[in-house]
Amino acid sequence: MKNKNLVITALLGLTTVVFGAFGAHVLKSKISPELLITFETGIRYQMYHVFVLLFINMYTDFSTKLKNNLSLFFFLGILCFSGSLYAISVLGFPAKNIWFITPLGGLFFIIGWFKLAISFFKGK
Repeated sequence: MKNKNLVITALLGLTTVVFGAFGAHVLKSKISPELLITFETGIRYQMYHVFVLLFINMYTDFSTKLKNNLSLFFFLGILCFSGSLYAISVLGFPAKNIWFITPLGGLFFIIGWFKLAISFFKGK
């Protein structure tokens, strides 16, 4: 596998579209409007970060090590942030039981964006 980060990113993009279609066509009539908004927030943040991951892993001025490091933070952010919102809205996990996972995902996103900014500032 030449670039596992791009493969993972493409699969995350694929799941974003599948989940989005699932939300629009199946969930819309099965869950409350509030939970649908929660689900759509997970979809939106996942897609935003798929675009970021595509950029990072195709940017030729970044080393493989930096691409892997940045990608890890965004992968973990998607898993924790979007994944927890999917668990709450679709699987019925009580938010009070997994409340810490969503902000942890947000923290991973923040760290990834901060490291990306530092990388550009340093010219790496």
